[in-house]
Amino acid sequence: MKQYWRFYWPLALTALAMVLSIQFQNATLARYPEAVVEIAVLALAYSTYGLLNACLQFVAQLSNVYARSPIGNSRSYRFVLAASTLLTMPLLAVAHTELGTQLVQAVYGIDDALTARVIEYLVYLAPVVVFNAQRYYFTGLLIQAKLTGWVTAMNVVYLSVVGAGLIGGFTLGMRPVVVVVGAEALGVAIHLVLLIAARVKLYRPPAVPEHESLTYRELTKFFIPISMTGIMFAISRPVLYAFVARTPDALVSIAALRVAFDFSALFQQASNQFRHFFITFGLDDLAVKKRFMVVVGLGITGLMLLFAVTPLSGLIWRDLMQIPDAVRVLSLDVILVMCLMPSVIIYRNYFHGHLMVERRTTGMAVGAILRVIGIYGMTSLCFELQWLDHVVASWILIAGFVIEAAVAQLAVRKARPIG
Repeated sequence: MKQYWRFYWPLALTALAMVLSIQFQNATLARYPEAVVEIAVLALAYSTYGLLNACLQFVAQLSNVYARSPIGNSRSYRFVLAASTLLTMPLLAVAHTELGTQLVQAVYGIDDALTARVIEYLVYLAPVVVFNAQRYYFTGLLIQAKLTGWVTAMNVVYLSVVGAGLIGGFTLGMRPVVVVVGAEALGVAIHLVLLIAARVKLYRPPAVPEHESLTYRELTKFFIPISMTGIMFAISRPVLYAFVARTPDALVSIAALRVAFDFSALFQQASNQFRHFFITFGLDDLAVKKRFMVVVGLGITGLMLLFAVTPLSGLIWRDLMQIPDAVRVLSLDVILVMCLMPSVIIYRNYFHGHLMVERRTTGMAVGAILRVIGIYGMTSLCFELQWLDHVVASWILIAGFVIEAAVAQLAVRKARPIG
């Protein structure tokens, strides 16, 4: 189990560093005069941007699996570059056309002023998609070579640059959109340069080359289902926001959900690293792997509960991040529900790991689609019954992931019994 821990903990810290940048964004916006509005606008903008950027979340797994020979590496990289360019196009269309503006306004049910603010974010965010794809690709190569310590160190640099950019931009009195997106873009650029340097200096390909006859068709068959998983994950929040935006005190509720969901993502992303775990170590020794996952899951949940039920939440959200009280109180309600999320995510990722190692990712896509359908159905029903609020929305999100986990389990068990 020691080798698993040595591999896993740098990835967990990496996930922490990546998601902490979002906490810095929320903390920065909380210091602006119209803090509730600023956080709500960011929530809506990043939910829209995330629909396409989320397609790329599994690029690291793709390069880990397939870039194991010179041909596999070159074809995988070209595939990722082409896919990320194509994915940028719809976002550019939404950001730069009147139809895109009307679509954003119709989906979220917001007024012209808020819509204009959301669109402004999307204009700045669209080019970041391609650079994120490059980051994920080279990160997957370093993980493949078990250089997870270097991955963590580079993500700490990324986090530091983003934090410095946010502080500097706010201090100079720049507009929120320039501060938030500018800091992220600077961090992404520096992170990418470091990853490329590590690829040249540190990376060593597998001793035994694999996938020397890799085709773009095979890459597409692998990538489309897992990218669908990312899209469906990103859609989950906008579906909830679209209905919550039509409830009383909508902006406060959306801001509260943004703060709580983002904070819970610190723990959720640590749980998501088990996908790399199975790709790297395979499907043998399952009993020990499951025990390791249970131990880690209990630890993550314990840390989350510690935040939720102790004065730590007030120290971080009120004193450190200066989240407005109206938002903070509702966020605490949400985070209590979200303490269930790490267990659900780890259970789901146990089966996702099997499906990716065996390159049978269709089951992941089906589960993700059914998750969103379930979330939409439950949210619509609760809205019609006037039950929908920030707490109910949180329970619906959890229920959606339970549906996805059940489908992933079924997909694995249909192929063969799981130990």
